[in-house]
Amino acid sequence: MRPTGDFARRANLTRAVRLLAEFRFEQSDPARFYGALARDTADMVADLWLGATGAGLAGRTVLDVGGGPGYFADAFAARSAHYIGVEPDPAEMHAAPGTERRSGTFVRASGMALPFADASVDVCLSSNVAEHVPRPWQLGNEMLRVTRPGGLAVLSFTVWLGPFGGHETGLAHYLGGARAAARYTRRHGHPPKNNYGSSLFAVSAADGLAWAQSTGALVATFPRYHPRWAWQLVSMPVLREFLVSNLVLVLSP
Repeated sequence: MRPTGDFARRANLTRAVRLLAEFRFEQSDPARFYGALARDTADMVADLWLGATGAGLAGRTVLDVGGGPGYFADAFAARSAHYIGVEPDPAEMHAAPGTERRSGTFVRASGMALPFADASVDVCLSSNVAEHVPRPWQLGNEMLRVTRPGGLAVLSFTVWLGPFGGHETGLAHYLGGARAAARYTRRHGHPPKNNYGSSLFAVSAADGLAWAQSTGALVATFPRYHPRWAWQLVSMPVLREFLVSNLVLVLSP
């Protein structure tokens, strides 16, 4: 199985620069940022599915673990996939305007205890969620459990020592997560949404790769936002922690 072939052709420098430019809107205009990310993510998953199965996503069930208000729903609906979003926080489920009009099905539940049967979905996606839960590999195991044999589990997470590891605290996380959160609170008068130790955790590329390899189901891994020629960074210990930024683990039960 070589699921990355089609996506590798899409992963060029132009795409990387375009996505990087959108990050400046994450806090000020989340609909714009997540809309762009959703379209790119749907393209990525569709390419991976095509590479793995030779078919499109039409009619397939995509389970999005930690889907928030459903920014990704319309992007997958545009590919005629059946989208199911899972989000444990009711405030997050309604954090964006127009949520009542989004395509798909939405379930309030924890990604670490998914209320779905074994082998019940074609694709299980988790985009930038693993760094927000205290037991990320329990989430990963749940994703594998509900994915049918021959399907894909796609787990993407922000690497702690990368430049975006601290989320809205910026590069201050290099001084330590607790110190970065305290600094942010002093400057803004309230704690960050992604608060170290409660809603943000230090997840390393090495730990993600070790877990994925231990499952026996790993079929591909690459930096999510990098051009294809930079994918080799994943194979470089230490350097990958600082330069990969966001690691994608693709598994097939």
